Amino acid sequence: MPSNVIPMIITHDLERLARFYAGVAGARETSRTPDTGPTFYLGLQIGSSELGIVADNGVEGAPAGRVLLSIEVPDVDAALSRVESLGGQAPAPANDMPWGQRVAHVKDPDGNAVNLTTST
Repeated sequence: MPSNVIPMIITHDLERLARFYAGVAGARETSRTPDTGPTFYLGLQIGSSELGIVADNGVEGAPAGRVLLSIEVPDVDAALSRVESLGGQAPAPANDMPWGQRVAHVKDPDGNAVNLTTST
């Protein structure tokens, strides 16, 4: 069964980045989390692809390369149990998030950030 991979870009200025992708690629907003208050996550659609933008004020001035891959898997806990044996790092257990996902934050063998997710 194929999985969905949703690339996510971490930025200190979510709205600026959203405007850029809308302007150069025709991205349109598909979701915003949370619904009220400062936005943490903005989902965009570009053609038939998805792109996520995640707000983090701590990355202002940091070099590029702040991409996070979010991979939807059938069972986060089962996938998490295989991370270290495949050369990755799994520093913490999976967590249930208030937006309806179970998420494990891991690193691939090269140290790239990856979220393993399952909708609950």
